Amino acid sequence: MDKFRWIIFAAIIVLVLGGLIVYSRMNSTSVDVSNVDATAIIGPSEQNGNIGDHVYNDTESSVILVEYGDFQCPGCGSAHPYVKTLLEEYGDRISFVFRNFPLTSIHPNARAAAAAAEAAGLQGKYWEMHDVIFENQSEWQNANTSDRLTTFISYAEDLDLDVAQFENDFASSAVSQKISFDQALGSKEGVDSTPSFFLNGERLPDEASAGILQGDLTAIEALLDEKLEQQ
Repeated sequence: MDKFRWIIFAAIIVLVLGGLIVYSRMNSTSVDVSNVDATAIIGPSEQNGNIGDHVYNDTESSVILVEYGDFQCPGCGSAHPYVKTLLEEYGDRISFVFRNFPLTSIHPNARAAAAAAEAAGLQGKYWEMHDVIFENQSEWQNANTSDRLTTFISYAEDLDLDVAQFENDFASSAVSQKISFDQALGSKEGVDSTPSFFLNGERLPDEASAGILQGDLTAIEALLDEKLEQQ
């Protein structure tokens, strides 16, 4: 290939790569959360598809525990029953928020699972779906696109949801926006793995986080008790 043809070939490659980059940017959801306080409980807005934070038991405690989680993440699945134990122990004394941080490069069904939970939330059953998805992680984690939707629909039926509405919401731009918003908040907070826990805006020490995964709640209980005493 002579020099002129090399130049033409190189120019075509540059144009193709440039087009792919533009296409990628056009088809990715970018959410600006620079003005959002990630340490607070966040209400519905255009930024999050008008779907605010889900707060366990709808409590309004000033002690706020936030988990950035991935429904397909084995660690999040392991932590789930111990988080529930913690919430049962503290009741309405603390506010617990679960924010979506699906690591889709390694967990291809994670975002779909997050969409299922958010869709159920639009019918008032976010936490019920949240629990069912985690507790049956092995049923859908390796499923193909069709089978995972069928599984999530079966969960919706079991929860007495309007299935047609659930399917519409599952695929809606609002739910997609909410998930992307949560991810943007996590990235802003430096989240790069799941589960990542924050207590009143501060990342939990490794001891406390590891304890939640292993079922030893001693460290997180000490931190929660300290925060509650400071109220």
